[in-house]
Amino acid sequence: MKTIYPKDLSVPELQAILQGAVAPRPIAFASTIDKEGNVNLSPFSFFNLFSANPPILVFSPSRRVRDNTTKHTLDNVHEVPEVVIHIVGFELVEQMSLASTEYPKGVNEFEKAGLTGLASDLVSPPRVKEAPVAFECKVNEVKSLGDGGGAGNLVICEVIKIHLSEWILDSKGVIDPYKLDPVARLGGNWYSKITPDSLFQIPKPLTTLGIGVDQIPEEIRNSPVLTGNNLGRLGNVEQLPSKEEVLLFAQTEEIQEMKKRFYLDPESWLDHLHRWAKEELEEGNVELAWKILLQKL
Repeated sequence: MKTIYPKDLSVPELQAILQGAVAPRPIAFASTIDKEGNVNLSPFSFFNLFSANPPILVFSPSRRVRDNTTKHTLDNVHEVPEVVIHIVGFELVEQMSLASTEYPKGVNEFEKAGLTGLASDLVSPPRVKEAPVAFECKVNEVKSLGDGGGAGNLVICEVIKIHLSEWILDSKGVIDPYKLDPVARLGGNWYSKITPDSLFQIPKPLTTLGIGVDQIPEEIRNSPVLTGNNLGRLGNVEQLPSKEEVLLFAQTEEIQEMKKRFYLDPESWLDHLHRWAKEELEEGNVELAWKILLQKL
């Protein structure tokens, strides 16, 4: 493994590593206004949700690496501490990218990017009509992280009103990730988006107490077939199937046929069991996977 000390790299080199590794990152498409009424619209991928009570979003307009100047967004929130943060769907990604162009102060990126500005209800900056989600925010604090090129500035925003396009909601009124179709930032010119095979669910161990990987039998834990993800899913159960359930499963036709096939080849027996269990785990059938893995030749 290559070891790197940040101090040994130039800022552009370090930035490339950080942005390439810490990915994908959500994008804050931020609308701000200065004290003279000039509107600015710009995307920032140093962004995330940090609190629900109070509702806090934080994004960071960094100082420019090349000349250590500040961006109009940062200047604006110091003058007028309000912002509208939009979530960008794939259908807006090219217009969002265009809005990141470093136009001179006073140029309206809404117009340059061909986007429609709507008056906000509680803050001065307008919001993007085409964006599927818009958060009207007051800026609670701007925290500088340094004074050199590349230094971030945490803009701590409290959400005071939310606008959701109804077409991104499912029948229960919950945001459907496929309909939202958010884009995310990686390193360089790379972005990512949702595709039909890119979403998956993992049950959260909030109300359960998983047995943990350390309690998985050693021959399963050290399997050359099962991955760390597979073991993590196995360790998320509260208890193993009972001996009665395992014995009952042993009477199934498929297990009986396997025993006949591999009765003189225990190594192949284990390999086959583990591959079968792996398939079931990746389909979400954890209980069945455990019954498979606990079979004896």
